[in-house]
Parts: sequence; structure tokens; C-alpha cells
Amino acid sequence: MEHITLLLGIVIITALVFDFTNGFHDTANAMATTISTGALKPKTAVAMSAVLNLVGAFMSVEVAKTISKGLVNEQGIQPEVIFAALVGAILWNLVTWLVGLPSSSSHALMGGLIGAAVASAGLGAVNGDVVVTKVLIPAVAAPIVAGVAAMLAAKVTYKLNGKVGEKTATKGYRAGQIASAGLVSLAHGTNDAQKTMGIITLALVAGGALDSGANPPVWVIVSAGTAIALGTFIGGWRIIRTMGSGLTDLQPQQGFAAQTSAASVILASSNLGFSLSTTHACSGAVMGAGLGRKGGVVRWSTATRMFVAWGLTLPAAALVSAGAELVMRTGDIGVAAVTVFLVGSCLAIWLVSRRQVVDHTNVNETAAVSEAEEPGVVTTAIAAVTVPPTAAAAAGTTAAVTDEDLKATIPAATANPAAPTAPAAAV
Repeated sequence: MEHITLLLGIVIITALVFDFTNGFHDTANAMATTISTGALKPKTAVAMSAVLNLVGAFMSVEVAKTISKGLVNEQGIQPEVIFAALVGAILWNLVTWLVGLPSSSSHALMGGLIGAAVASAGLGAVNGDVVVTKVLIPAVAAPIVAGVAAMLAAKVTYKLNGKVGEKTATKGYRAGQIASAGLVSLAHGTNDAQKTMGIITLALVAGGALDSGANPPVWVIVSAGTAIALGTFIGGWRIIRTMGSGLTDLQPQQGFAAQTSAASVILASSNLGFSLSTTHACSGAVMGAGLGRKGGVVRWSTATRMFVAWGLTLPAAALVSAGAELVMRTGDIGVAAVTVFLVGSCLAIWLVSRRQVVDHTNVNETAAVSEAEEPGVVTTAIAAVTVPPTAAAAAGTTAAVTDEDLKATIPAATANPAAPTAPAAAV
């Protein structure tokens, strides 16, 4: 193993802590829809995802190269800069996990790295063309491409279901969901685990333990894959709840369409070396699948909060990391102060999360979601005119309001003027 100094050891451990938070922060990307539709039990789902994340970590190093060689200039970057970058990324991950928002761990890491590098060596330390082509453009394109693909896939699946019984179709698509969820987990390992490999490799180069331009050593690949797998197994239940039922209500057909579309986008980006946000791709796919079912809706109030978090990720992580880098310029005292701040902040966030525990036993409870936010105007309007499928099936009709229904309503309203009429109540 390369010669590791104390500071470099601290940076590597902190990088693996980030990788751990990345694991439980992004578990929802692979397993939220599978859990919400009942295709797999929660603990089984996260265990399966953890194993496949570990396997995926060994499949490619293209994204790791983007982080370690392309995003910032290796010359002049010190281990302190990378430590500062990790501080901003970890804190952003934990804050968004606390409030149950699916934000990008990848962008938190890259924002932290950019902010710390600029604070240390100026704007010239960042390769702007790489940021634009391999970070910003994929960030915008991924949710759109995955969302459109998932919406079209969902429409096709429902159309094909016309000749198949509902029970048979549901059973088949639940099996398909398990397979597609495994594919997303594998894709997540090929993309997100590599980002920590890249950051550790960059730290080793900055600390003089590796030559410039070197690929991640085997022990780095193993440790990064193990850390993200352990984090995945812990399960980010708060974000799973948001992704599974907070954005939209999914049926097995939609879950299959969402996961297959997201996995395709993630795997394609990994092969191209794009540091794609798996959260963006999976969230876009979930919303697209939600709109792919007739009568399906997206809770735009939740989606809007998520979009705001996406926009804040890069600058917020960059600002925190830049501040940490400036503090550490004072020397060992500064490094100690930042370390204490990071540990204290993590502990405080965890203690706050204990006030309302979300775990595998209550992750599918929708009451907390409805209490957390009021439905948006669009959702309310559509819900008011959409008849639940079970009610329509029980009645054996289209459940349209008939003349007889209106006649029956008028005498009741006349007898009790204070009572709202049926149409008014619907509005």
C-alpha cells in the first residue's frame, strides 16, 4: 500500500464516510418503487441493493477518472482541499436526508470539490469545460430523458395489458420490478461508488502517495464499494418514502417502467464517463412513470421542493467546503476545528432525526407524507374528477354523474340549505 500520512488517512476515512452516506442517501433510487408497490419487503430490497452496489463498483473506473483527473487540476491541490470538499458534501447529504429530499450526492461531492479548489487555488484550479460537458449538461438532460422514456414505457405497458388479466399483469410486473431494481443498483455501483474512488485517488496524488494520472488502486476500489454497500444496507428510509409515495402513486407497471428507464440512462452515462446524478435520473423516471398512467398525477409541491434542492446542491456544498478550506489554512488547529465541526454537526442531525423515526416498519405509511405537505392545485383538481379504479370496478360502470344522481341531490340540498351540495363538496 502507498505511504499514508496522518492527514491523508483522515481524508481517506472521511471519503469513505461520504461514500457510506451516499449509499443510504441513494438507496431510494433503486428500491423506492419496488418497496412502495410491495414487490419486495423493505429489508430484502436494501440487502439486494447493497450486494449489487458492491458488484457494480468493480465494473468500470471511467467515472472515477473524471473525478480524479478531469474535474480539477491535480497540481497545487492539497489533501486539506479534498477534506474540505468532503465536509461540504457530507453535511449536504445529511441535511437533505433529514428532510427526506432526494438530492444528488454526486453534485454535493463535485460542488464541494469545486468550492474548496477555488478557495485554495482560484478559478483556474477548475476545468470549466469538464464541469459543463460531464456534469451540468447531464444534470439537466438525465431527468428529462429518463422521465420521457419512463412515461412512454408506462403507456406501452398499460396498452399491452389490455389482453392480460389484471392479476397476471401485476404479478408479472412485480417480478420485472425486482429485476429492473437490481439493474438500477448495479448501475448505481458503477457510477456513484466510483466517485469516492476518484476522490481518494485524487487525495493520494495530492499527498504524493500516487503518481499523477494513476488509476484507482485495487484497495481503493474494494473499500469504496464496501462503504457504499454498507450505507445502502442501512437504508435511507426517509428518502425512500418520498420517492416511493411522496412524488406520485405507482403501480407495479409504472415501477417497472421507471426503474428500467433510469437504469438504461445511468449505465449509458457510466460507459461515457459522465458523472451523472443517479438521483436526477431516478426521480425523473418516477415522475414520468407517474404521468404515464391514465389518471396518474405527480405531487408538484414535493417535486418543486426537490427541484429547489437540486439547484442548491452545487453552490451550497461549494460554500461550506470553501469556508472549511479557509479555516484549515490556519494549520493543525484549523484542521482540528473543522473535524470537530463535522462530527458535531453529524451527531446533531442524527439526534434530530430520532424525534420522528422512519424505518422499514413504517416506510410505506402515507399519512406522514400527506401531513408533511398539502396536495398541489393540479393534483387536487385531477383527483376531484378522477374516480378510484376500485370504486369504478365495484360499480361496474364509468361512475359518471347521472341525471338521477342530480335529482336525488336537489331535494336533500333543499331540505338542508346549510349542507353543501355534492358538486360543491367535490370542488
